[in-house]
Parts: sequence; structure tokens; C-alpha cells
Amino acid sequence: MFGLFKKKTEKEKLEIKFKNLLNEAHQLSTVNRQRSDEKVQEANEVMKKIEELI
Repeated sequence: MFGLFKKKTEKEKLEIKFKNLLNEAHQLSTVNRQRSDEKVQEANEVMKKIEELI
């Protein structure tokens, strides 16, 4: 309850974005392999940004 109004850090936002991109890539992998690969590439770029913050 005390974290109810706590703002998310930049790292937390990037981690959520990374997870969403990987989920989307997984869903696209059965339909459109090229778009799936693009989402994985975007996720890798987000992971690099996360590593820079550490």
C-alpha cells in the first residue's frame, strides 16, 4: 500500500518494455518471422539501455 503512489524508475520502465517486446516477438513468431526478428532486435536494444543504467 505504501508503494501505491511510487513512480517507476527508468530501469523498471525499460524492463517492462523489454518483457512486452519479447512477448510480442513470441506471438509473431508463428505468423510473421521477419516482424518477430525485428521485435527481438528492439528488445536487445532496450536490454543494452538497461545495462547502461546499471
